Amino acid sequence: MKPTIASKLQRLADRFEELNHLLAAEDATADMERYRKLSREHAELTPVVEHYQTYRQAEADLATAEGMLDDPELRELAESEIEAAKAKLAALEIALQRLLLPKDPNDERNIFLEIRAGTGGNESALFAGDLFRMYARYAERQRWKVEVVSSNEGEVGGYKEVIARIVGTGAYSKLKFESGGHRVQRVPETEAQGRIHTSACTVAVMPEADELNEIAINPAELRIDTFRASGAGGQHINKTDSAVRITHLPTGLVVECQDDRSQHRNKAQALSVLAARLKDRQLQEQQTKEAATRKSLVGSGDRSDRIRTYNFPQGRITDHRINLTLYKIDAIMDGDLEELIGALTTEHQTEQLAALSGE
Repeated sequence: MKPTIASKLQRLADRFEELNHLLAAEDATADMERYRKLSREHAELTPVVEHYQTYRQAEADLATAEGMLDDPELRELAESEIEAAKAKLAALEIALQRLLLPKDPNDERNIFLEIRAGTGGNESALFAGDLFRMYARYAERQRWKVEVVSSNEGEVGGYKEVIARIVGTGAYSKLKFESGGHRVQRVPETEAQGRIHTSACTVAVMPEADELNEIAINPAELRIDTFRASGAGGQHINKTDSAVRITHLPTGLVVECQDDRSQHRNKAQALSVLAARLKDRQLQEQQTKEAATRKSLVGSGDRSDRIRTYNFPQGRITDHRINLTLYKIDAIMDGDLEELIGALTTEHQTEQLAALSGE
């Protein structure tokens, strides 16, 4: 084990012992907020320290076995125990490194998913619809809930833009690497010559802010406009100004919501999306700073980056960040994303482990 990692583990073990004393003190519950904070820290450290204690015991077992090598009668047993101890130490070291990886505080959050048609006109809008269905089917497999917050339908189907809220444990951890440019290559139904067209969409995955006050939004910096909702909705929706448009003046961010008949609910949804976009902007700034010292190819979330190509004629999907090509486009477009998401998560963890070892 590298000295830097061993030193970090020993510091965590010392802190764990300190927490045991603090939580066992007579006045531990006098300040309940402090008690809860210490209890959370104790719970987070428990699996790390337990693995570290097992690792230290395996080191001691290895030393004992090596001490028996000089005894001819015990040599065969010693060699067997040394081999077992070394294998155990190697497995424990990998487990400990994974436990030490920095946890993303947003991983368990719900998300806002935004898909926008880009170059390619009607074909791009149709592809945006296909992408939305892909994510909705994946969410269904995870037993998550999908709520359309706002949508602007394309002229021949699909979406020029669609925003959805996805509610479910670990939604951000699973889908956070989907942000970026998605390119499609296929023959449109309207193409008489059978030529392959290329079009693109952008996807943004943003963690939902727990509460609006988590992101400081000054009401004086908002311009709120109401207007009549467009599209289908019956007489009521066309007679009242139920649709809401919120402009965040400092950043120029604009959010529209018109899918609900209630102006109040549309405003609440629009504020939630705005809070998520502002939080996402903070995350991107933070990731940009981190990338200055260590390039994180998977987690950059840069909307301008082309991250994936969907080639329908050849039945393949290629993720350019990790050079992964899968020939199962029909299954993936039907929401079978586990192999893609697993590969992206593994690559991200590999980057984190490299950074941890280099500290």
